[in-house]
Parts: sequence; C-alpha cells; structure tokens
Amino acid sequence: MRKIYIIPNLVTTANLYCGFSSITASIHHEYVIAGWFILAAGIFDMLDGRIARMAKATSQFGVEYDSLSDLVSFGLAPAILLYQWGLEPFGRLGLIASFLYVCCAALRLARFNVNTAVVSKAYFQGVASPIAAGSIATFIIFSGATGLPESENARQVIAFIQALALASLMVCTIPFPSFKELNWRARSSFGYLMIAVMLLVFIAIRPEITLFLIFTTYLLASLIWNAYRLATGKPSVVKPLVVKDQATS
Repeated sequence: MRKIYIIPNLVTTANLYCGFSSITASIHHEYVIAGWFILAAGIFDMLDGRIARMAKATSQFGVEYDSLSDLVSFGLAPAILLYQWGLEPFGRLGLIASFLYVCCAALRLARFNVNTAVVSKAYFQGVASPIAAGSIATFIIFSGATGLPESENARQVIAFIQALALASLMVCTIPFPSFKELNWRARSSFGYLMIAVMLLVFIAIRPEITLFLIFTTYLLASLIWNAYRLATGKPSVVKPLVVKDQATS
C-alpha cells in the first residue's frame, strides 16, 4: 500500500472520534453533549480536506477514510441521537425512520463521491450530510437550553418529521449553496465585516440559539430560493447525475 499522510488523516480520525463519542453520549441520554460532538465533528470535517490541500497531501485513501468517518459522524450519530431523543416511543416506526436517515446519508455520500465531476462545486446536490446532522444537533442543543418543546408528544413528532424531512433533502436533487467557490481573499465593504463580527458576537453570547438559527436560516433560505427559481422558470444550477453502466464483482 502507498504511504498515507499523517496530519490530514489524524484530523479525519478526530472527526470519527467525535461521531463515536456522540453515539455513546446519546446512549447515556446526554443529548446536548451528543449534539456538541456532532458539531465538533463538522469542524474537523471542514479542516481535514483544507489541510490536505494546503499541505499537498491529498490521496484516495484520505477520500475514502473521510467518507467512512462522515457516515459515522453525520449518518449514524444523528440518527441514534434522534432515536434516543424522540423516536424510541414510536417503536418499530421510530426504528425505520432512524434507519432511513442513516440509509439516505450513506446514499448522499456515495452520490457525492461519484458525482464530483458533474455537479458544480458552488452547489451541493441535495443538502450536505454535515449540514443535515448539524441541523439535528443544533435543534437538540437549542431544546436543551430553552426547554422547548415542553410537550413530550411534540418532541416525538418533531423528531419524526426531522428524520424524514432531512433524509429526503439529502437524497433529493435540489441545489444548496456550498460557498466553496467564494473568494475569501477578495476585498469587500465594511458592512460585510460588521455583519460577520456581529454574528460571531451572537455565537459567543448564546451559541445554543444562534447556531440553531444559522442552520435553520440556511435550510429555509435555500428552499425559498429554489422555489423562486422554479416559479420563475429558471433552469437548475445543478446538472443531473449520469451514471455509466459498470460491471459489478
């Protein structure tokens, strides 16, 4: 086997560790801690690829390892968190909803891996699995900080809706902005800097609420933007997936 790069793969391992820790926290009914571990996994997931590219240490091994780690951190961990937090009372139906989330996360990651040359880097085809997992994590953190929803039945219904809705959004072909092609070194107005500073201040003051609002705003704004494009007849910004027939072993 070819040599592997230590630093980026250690960062990926940190992502995997956070996903595993989230699962163990969910099993022990420490739901807020489990949510924070998922968010931490998202940070490591953003860093590993950037570190590999900066160090010119990209490899196929790293790509595959990253995908497997993402399935644990952003597929299995949020599914178990949702199941323990609100889906368990549904019995078999709750298990099916939780498994459906894991399955859709796996399909989303597999499609991303084979579709990188087809879809523009400026957009995700379907919501990215870290964003879907972050939406679940931030909502549960928000719920733990505010005590909402107060009703046990409401919590169960919300968990069920989240599992089905986010699973569907991951495997759909709706484009979601990725911000990967933004030029972060480009000059901009002073107003944008102030908005960024204020956002950081709000996160520092009440991260439990601000992070939830950020994820929710991203999802709602993306869906509204797509609805507007559909209503005005504008073409899709994401090309459809084309899969060539290949022999299977």
